Amino acid sequence: MSAETSKGGARRPRSVALVGPYGSGKSTLFEAMMGVAGAALKRPGTARGRSATTTLRLGHCNFLGDPWSILDCPGSVEFGYDTAGAIAVVDMAVVVCEPAPERAKALAPILKSLESEGVPYLVFINKIDTLNGGMPDLLAALQTYCKRPLVLRQLPIRDGETVTGFVDVVSERAYRYREGQPSELMALPPQMREPKTEALSGLIEVLADHDDALLEKVLEDITPTPEEIFRQLQKDQAAGGVVEVLFGAAERQQGIRRLWKALRHDGPDPMETAARKGIAADGEPLAQVFKTVHAGHTGKLSYARIWRGPVRDGATLDGTRVNGLYRIAAEEPAKVAEAGAGELVALGRLETIPTGATLSASGAAAKLPYPAPPEPVYALAITTEDRKDDVKLSGALQKLGEEDPSLRIEHDQETSETILKGQGEMHLRAAIERLAKASNIKVSAARPRVPFKETIRHAVHQHGRLKRQTGGHGQFADVKIDIEPLARGEGFRFIDRIVGGTVPRQYIPAVGEAAAEATRKGPFGYPVVDVAVTLVDGQFHSVDSSDMAFKTATRIAMSEGLQKAEPILLEPIDQVTVSVPNDYTPSAQRLLSGRRARLLGYAEKPGWPGWDDVEALMPEAEMHDLIIELRSQTMGLGTFRRRFDHLAEARGPLAERMVQEAAAAAR
Repeated sequence: MSAETSKGGARRPRSVALVGPYGSGKSTLFEAMMGVAGAALKRPGTARGRSATTTLRLGHCNFLGDPWSILDCPGSVEFGYDTAGAIAVVDMAVVVCEPAPERAKALAPILKSLESEGVPYLVFINKIDTLNGGMPDLLAALQTYCKRPLVLRQLPIRDGETVTGFVDVVSERAYRYREGQPSELMALPPQMREPKTEALSGLIEVLADHDDALLEKVLEDITPTPEEIFRQLQKDQAAGGVVEVLFGAAERQQGIRRLWKALRHDGPDPMETAARKGIAADGEPLAQVFKTVHAGHTGKLSYARIWRGPVRDGATLDGTRVNGLYRIAAEEPAKVAEAGAGELVALGRLETIPTGATLSASGAAAKLPYPAPPEPVYALAITTEDRKDDVKLSGALQKLGEEDPSLRIEHDQETSETILKGQGEMHLRAAIERLAKASNIKVSAARPRVPFKETIRHAVHQHGRLKRQTGGHGQFADVKIDIEPLARGEGFRFIDRIVGGTVPRQYIPAVGEAAAEATRKGPFGYPVVDVAVTLVDGQFHSVDSSDMAFKTATRIAMSEGLQKAEPILLEPIDQVTVSVPNDYTPSAQRLLSGRRARLLGYAEKPGWPGWDDVEALMPEAEMHDLIIELRSQTMGLGTFRRRFDHLAEARGPLAERMVQEAAAAAR
């Protein structure tokens, strides 16, 4: 399918996401592409002075008359949910990487995501001016992690160790780089003739696997014409059958125009993308939100892909009026009247619409697939530095969650802490900075408290008595209780074994309530679990006894009895599954063992060739910064998932420290 509409031959707007690992130069490439397309940013950065991109950037531009939307995706895995959202809505992706074979494995999660979604993509090897080895080794390393066949579109021309230009494999032309300017045609260097012929043969063989006519020519030893090769290459690239590999140096603006031309000629049409997603060409306007931002004077902006248009400013989508429709030019929103199919635009003030929502005029459209937020792997307990901000904090955190659904805000009932959870330390620090900037709320962050529990080793019989005379009616209650340990996980149990009315029926519920309340804070200051309290005897006074008196007597008995029952500290144990490339499996096992984990084994990660899942039981007290150390040992690739498994007795230095802290607090 061509990239033209049926109306006057005008090109449909297309979209591309720039994805790749941290440090590969995506933001530099984004700015270079925008500049070449005549939409230079107001304050372009420099590769050395630019900080890491922590949020999605959207830019609109035109290249050779074609309208494009470009998404610059964060490279850090901690902000990967933005990348997942971008992949869900774009026509194709450019995978940006460095010319280092040993770094190829860093692409594995990104390539896995693209291939799972069926998104066509090409590879752009950035920083080609730093290439040390040969292209065959680099291509082989990349192919290890790419299911689709890679086809090399260019070969580097070197002058010593310096890459000075390239050979276009299909057109068989050579070009010399000129920094900041289009490359100029040059004579094909003699030393490049043989490599060019080999690369072209390899490209044709790959394409012949998808086309019988080309295959027939290959078998008859006939070289197809460049037009035939280009035609099949465009068809296969747009359909995701092959992956073109190009290169350049974004900081020097080398290879940028060649990349643009490959996108323009070989990228899929928006209608092809819609068909791949199962979206019918005809029907009411349809859009999908992939990013939410709160943008100062413009208010809430919902970045959306228009699957069917037009969507007009003032239109009603899912019962909510669009108050402003924007394209992003030079990183500033520019208001427009309407947007057509294929565009990525910002919709204003859709206050009740979340990220991932499918929008239509009727509000009855079937929900389009959208990635679920990843489970958190890092957490901080936050408190406002100024108590007057406590009231504002809840609303500000809600906005943070709208902007980034991979953040999770929870109130821990056991520790009474507000917990901010996310994908890593940088992720949460960035969220805290946004909180201060957008809402003027400064918060302190600390390691969350571990929800320890207590239980007892031995059964005890305990007497509790209250006798108080203050003039008039006094207070009197007498209880005798048995406190016994239960099997792990049975919780709290109260049993009434009063006979003969030694404690009247109306007071027994008060005894049960007081016994349960006493387990909320044990001798070490933590909730007591897995105990049974049996009321076996007692006394009362017809005038001075009351619910309150029996509660007080029960609390006395519980406090003294729990101390005598040899209390022990329990710590939560999580079942942890650590996922790493199998090169790092031994490192992951050592890391877990060093954190008191009990290793259960490891196996190949399902659907991830070359990756392992390492299973372990690990104390929650050791989980806080696990992700930081894990990523530092695995090129940022390692991750984990966890779930609570059981409580176990805390032993060794941890238990001793917690007991000492409890004793100090009691003094």
